[in-house]
Amino acid sequence: TAIQDPRFDRTVTGPDLVAFQRLVRKVPVAEPVMRYALTLVRTTRPKMKGAPEFIRKWVAYGASVRAAQYLILGGKARALTSGRYHVSFDDIRALAHPVMRHRVLTNFRAESEGITSDVLIDDLLKTVPLPKSGM
Repeated sequence: TAIQDPRFDRTVTGPDLVAFQRLVRKVPVAEPVMRYALTLVRTTRPKMKGAPEFIRKWVAYGASVRAAQYLILGGKARALTSGRYHVSFDDIRALAHPVMRHRVLTNFRAESEGITSDVLIDDLLKTVPLPKSGM
């Protein structure tokens, strides 16, 4: 309970951080994983051909292309921090909520029925199939 004067040592420098950022961008992504991320994002758009009924019913605006870009970039970082050198479907699925929850805007009907973006993303992950080939 005494007053302490903690000393903090720097563990990562600015140049280290820049090097990590460059390393993340070099992680390869298989074509099926990229297509899956893009399909997840496209499926959030209510006016897109083939959008699921729940998206057409409860979404005012779906995610943009940037959501797919950040799913991939986040997947690269998640892969490296997990000790892997490639992005998996699981990486994309794990990042779907944090990347898309603020990009999928619900309409009044969804709000009145208590449907949140998280609920829609849960349903989306159940609806959009993983590609047959791949990881």
